[in-house]
Amino acid sequence: MFDTMLVRDVRQTLDDFRRSVDRVFSDFYGSQPVNRSEQVFTPVVESAFTENELLLRAILPGVTEQDVKVTVQNGRLVIEGERKTPEGWGDNAWTKLAYGKFHSEIPVPNGLDLEKVNCRLHDGVLDIVLPVSEAMKPRQIPIDSGDSPKAIPATA
Repeated sequence: MFDTMLVRDVRQTLDDFRRSVDRVFSDFYGSQPVNRSEQVFTPVVESAFTENELLLRAILPGVTEQDVKVTVQNGRLVIEGERKTPEGWGDNAWTKLAYGKFHSEIPVPNGLDLEKVNCRLHDGVLDIVLPVSEAMKPRQIPIDSGDSPKAIPATA
């Protein structure tokens, strides 16, 4: 029982501390305009694997296909481009959103067919599909039972 109470106290203390730190940052950044020249836009990237492909998704709100480039080099998938400030926004605009050039490198595992990479940008989401090469896909190996048929001698 004592261990359970102690764990709850520690967890509660850490939760209180996290909320306090969140409030400090929220108060600090939420009450003042942010200098856009100090901001750095970094796209959020998520991934998933299926039997046949590696799926990557980069969140790029407000980025057009002319403003983003995807390349594969040195075993890395590189996503780079620029998230531009909306037209008509002057130097005195206030925002919590980051704008500017971005560059993300994602290590590519071995066994992917990099000649067949497919990208699609829609609704601020860049979907990238990297197919698994045929040589890396699992294939079933037939199993021999080891029993060889024996010849039965013919009798006359």
